[in-house]
Amino acid sequence: MAKAIFYHAGCPVCVSAEHDIVGLIGESKVEVVHLGEAKDRISEAEKAGIKSVPALVLENGNVLHINFGASIEEVKA
Repeated sequence: MAKAIFYHAGCPVCVSAEHDIVGLIGESKVEVVHLGEAKDRISEAEKAGIKSVPALVLENGNVLHINFGASIEEVKA
């Protein structure tokens, strides 16, 4: 079963969005990726089309950028 993937960097905006997304979609249907802790997944996020976090990649590949916590370039630093 495919899951949506929620990428974030741990900032307050991201953590708040994480709680809302998990509450809306359900914990079993979304994978949460903290890019500050999983830097090896930054390239994966970029390939998926992530430009800033927090962002949600839906099962169909569509990317939803939610608010603006940090650019992907800031997360890389």
